[in-house]
Amino acid sequence: MHEIHIRPGEDLQAVLESAPAGATVYLAEGEYRQKVMITVPGLTIVGQGAEKTVIAWDDYAQKIHADGKEYNTFRTWTVAVCADGVTMRDLSIVNDALHPEVKGQEVALTVYGDDFAMADCVLSSTQDTLFVGPLPKDLIARYDGFLPDILRQDRLLRQRFDRCRIEGTVDYIFGCGDAVFTDCEIRNVYDARHIGYAAAPAHALEQTEGFLFRNCRFTCDDGVDTDSIYLARPWRDYGLARFVDCQYDRHIATVGFDKWNDTHRDETARFIEQPAVPGRVAWANRQTEA
Repeated sequence: MHEIHIRPGEDLQAVLESAPAGATVYLAEGEYRQKVMITVPGLTIVGQGAEKTVIAWDDYAQKIHADGKEYNTFRTWTVAVCADGVTMRDLSIVNDALHPEVKGQEVALTVYGDDFAMADCVLSSTQDTLFVGPLPKDLIARYDGFLPDILRQDRLLRQRFDRCRIEGTVDYIFGCGDAVFTDCEIRNVYDARHIGYAAAPAHALEQTEGFLFRNCRFTCDDGVDTDSIYLARPWRDYGLARFVDCQYDRHIATVGFDKWNDTHRDETARFIEQPAVPGRVAWANRQTEA
C-alpha cells in the first residue's frame, strides 16, 4: 500500500493530484487552508482527529469569481470529491465565510464520486454545508459552460457517512445522491433568520434510496429557537428522505417538514419517519407508503 504523509504548509492539492490511485494520504495535525479538488480514485485521506486536522476555505455564492461572475452555490466548496472510491476519516472540512443571510450559500464538502465513505469527521458551514451529487437534471443542463463537466456528472452516486457531525443553518444536507447517515450528529448552528431546514433532497422518481438518516441525533446551538427548524423540505419534486430511530432536540418543528415555499411539492415529496412522530404534516408519511 502506498502511503503519503503531509504537513500544514505543504500544497495539499498538488499532493492529492500526484498520488497514485488507491494511496493512503495521512494529514498531520493543523489547518490546511486551501481549496481542494480530489480527482484520483480510491484515495484514503486520514487526519489526526476532527478537532486536530482541518481543511478550511471561505468562498461564498455572491463572491465574484475570476471569470467576472458570481461563484454560485456550486463553486463555493472547500473540498470537492470528483473520483470514485474515496474514503475520508478523522478530519474536519470547513467553509468559514459565515453570514449566509448576506453572502449566500457556502458549501464545505461537495461529493460527485460514487462509493464515497466518510467516518468520524466534522463538516461545518452555514447554508448548504454538504452537497451530495449529482445535480438535478435541470441544473446539469443549465450550468453547461458554467461548471466544468466533472461537476455536471449525470449518474447515480452513493455516499456513506458514519459517526460524523454535520452542522449548518439552511438546506445544509442537499442533493440527489443516495446517501446513508449512520450515528451522525446533525447540528443546527445559529442563523440570524431564525428558521432553518436540515435536509433538501432532490431525488428523481426512479430513485428508491435517497437520504437515510439512521440513529442520528438532531441537535442545536443554544441560540437556535425552539420549534424553528424543519427536518427536510423537497428541493425538487420526489425528494426522498427517511429518518429511522432518530432523536430530536427542542429546535425541530412539531410539523417536521416543509413543502418549499409556494410550490406543490408536498404532493410528490417522499418523507418518512420510523417510528412515526405525532403532529407531523399529514402528507409526509403518505408519499412513501403509496
